[in-house]
Amino acid sequence: MTLRVGEHGASATGSLFDRIGGAPTFDRLVRRFYEGVQQDDVIWPMYPADDLEGAIWRLSAFLQQYWGGPGTYSEERGHPRLRMRHMPFRVTPEARERWLHHMREAVESLDLAPLDEAELWAYLDRAAHAMTNSFD
Repeated sequence: MTLRVGEHGASATGSLFDRIGGAPTFDRLVRRFYEGVQQDDVIWPMYPADDLEGAIWRLSAFLQQYWGGPGTYSEERGHPRLRMRHMPFRVTPEARERWLHHMREAVESLDLAPLDEAELWAYLDRAAHAMTNSFD
């Protein structure tokens, strides 16, 4: 096996997108995540109940693109600008931890190889912390 250092750090040959099964895996991840979010009284109000499928598509497409899949997210939505897109929402440490809880359950449901899971989780954890915008 050849190791390389790519855009997201050291990894085995191929993108994480390819290694974990491509679009179907990211779709499962995001749908499982939203199953938990819909039951959460703190963070569910931040999501568009009338456009849940749109929210699912946006998160899945973003993650696919970030991890080496098709560039559909940027083609349809432009630059991700994650902080800007999350500014309208009050993302407190409690909201962040609830988001991480539901995402952790979704990630664990995929039964990924340990190194792939660790790589994916490290990004999700950093991203969630970066979105925190309210500390009161």
